[in-house]
Amino acid sequence: MLACEPSLYGMGDFRGRRCGGPRSAFAPPRALRYTRGNMAGNSFGQLFRITTAGESHGPGNVVIIDGVPAGLELSVDDLQPDLDRRRPGQSKITTQRQEADVPEILSGIFEGRTTGTSIAILIRNQDQRSKDYGDIREKYRPGHADYTFDAKYGIRDFRGGGRSSARETTARVAAGAVARKLLSVRYGVRILGYVKQVGPIIGQIADPAAVTLEQVEANIVRCPDAEAAPRMIELIEQVRREMDSIGGVSEIVATGVPAGWGEPVFDKLKADLGKAMFSLPAVLGVEYGAGFAVATARGSENNDVFLPPEAKANLSGKSAGKTADNSASPGLDFPPAIGARTNRHGGMLGGISSGQPIILRCAVKPTSSLPQEQPTVTRHGEPTTIATKGRHDPCLLPRFVPMAEAMVALVLADHALRHKAIG
Repeated sequence: MLACEPSLYGMGDFRGRRCGGPRSAFAPPRALRYTRGNMAGNSFGQLFRITTAGESHGPGNVVIIDGVPAGLELSVDDLQPDLDRRRPGQSKITTQRQEADVPEILSGIFEGRTTGTSIAILIRNQDQRSKDYGDIREKYRPGHADYTFDAKYGIRDFRGGGRSSARETTARVAAGAVARKLLSVRYGVRILGYVKQVGPIIGQIADPAAVTLEQVEANIVRCPDAEAAPRMIELIEQVRREMDSIGGVSEIVATGVPAGWGEPVFDKLKADLGKAMFSLPAVLGVEYGAGFAVATARGSENNDVFLPPEAKANLSGKSAGKTADNSASPGLDFPPAIGARTNRHGGMLGGISSGQPIILRCAVKPTSSLPQEQPTVTRHGEPTTIATKGRHDPCLLPRFVPMAEAMVALVLADHALRHKAIG
């Protein structure tokens, strides 16, 4: 065998190595070598897998979903509610860009049911104002991906942020609605998010697993705490008047997830959920269960005490666990459903679901696009100032909720199928 040395292509193993003498069988074809300017990372999931495409000011956004089992009843009516909760222009505290966000199902559905083939969904853009972004062609907006996109690709779509805009999440929300339907019908899983905090105002949620969609949708900020919600709205309106923005926290809860979903090492359920949340625009922190509070806790305080099955039956829904369907694996010794008095572990132990509600929280930064003048530089490094035009959310949290729900649904649907395949 000819001696090889690592190359700059970085494809791993023997691929991407330079070998002396004639072209080695291990040298990759030129078309397979990584080159600067290729955009990867547009697909997510393993068995339930999505691939998205689209920009903020392009014709639209599209998602292709692979892995949806055949026979699931599905229509636009299943997708539209979540897209309506995500769409811009829905209230006085969101961006005033007007998009209907009506999904077009292009494939994978016949006579109202999934066929098992790829599902393609298109959501068209209708209310772009690209002229509002002419000023940033040569300027970098603080807090945005303008500079990093130029540093990586040497070219960027400056209209509304292009691919880095949250507009691309329309495709994720449409796919998440499909995953949500699958999880609900086949497994009895419910996913619900809400706004827990805006700036210093924190909603008091006694039992996250007991929050209802009606409580969340009762106000435009999507906070189920009826006392805190008006103060949150007032703060958002204040920062908008001051040409500023505000961040906050969203909490997402998945109930009905059986024990046994997730893998024990690199594909931990918590790891995949963390990646899913961090893939969303503006997320700077993710925690689950007790989260960062464990840093000051003792083990005796933090451990969730297990209960025997007979005691579990007397617990409220927040702590009553259930096990996955393991009927396809006869002869193995699976335990009964076991509950716990508390749920500081957030529904996951060792990277595997415990049967308790999965509870996540995401810290969402303030909107970076501000109409007030800020110092910055041009793409040539020259000092200048910028005031971002266009229509932007003074607080991202109300519209973030359905985006986070969608990503949780995609991860859980993927792990549900993976558990079934292993079983």
